[in-house]
Amino acid sequence: MNQKNGLLILLLVILGAIYAVWFTDWFQPHSISIFHTSRELRGRKQPAGAVPNLIFGLGRQVKLTEIKVVPLAAFQTNPAVLPVWHIVSDSNSIPMKSFFYGQFIRGLKPAVPGSRAKPLEKSTPYRLIVVAGKIHGEHDFEVQ
Repeated sequence: MNQKNGLLILLLVILGAIYAVWFTDWFQPHSISIFHTSRELRGRKQPAGAVPNLIFGLGRQVKLTEIKVVPLAAFQTNPAVLPVWHIVSDSNSIPMKSFFYGQFIRGLKPAVPGSRAKPLEKSTPYRLIVVAGKIHGEHDFEVQ
């Protein structure tokens, strides 16, 4: 093999590595980082004592297949505890980077037909469980 062929093979390997890193998820972590914040939305007056709107953010844009919110104390003693909000993918969900608690998300439907997100209690810790195919993430939060 001459020097020109060796150089072309090296260039091909470098281009293949660049493609694998930037255009595939082979080197992406298999977990989702999650954070939350609560916001008052403009133009909407909430009654006194109402829970503020919770917004959950994900570390990257993912196609969600399941979202579940469970009371943390009950979940630690019994992993099969009934969730206060549980939606699953029924088809092809849209890629998302953030969502509201209780939001209707295209491509996801309630796990129990006809159910809705239950109101969250203040000063009660909850766990959010998010699944997107093979990757998942968990986040503990408390409404103040």
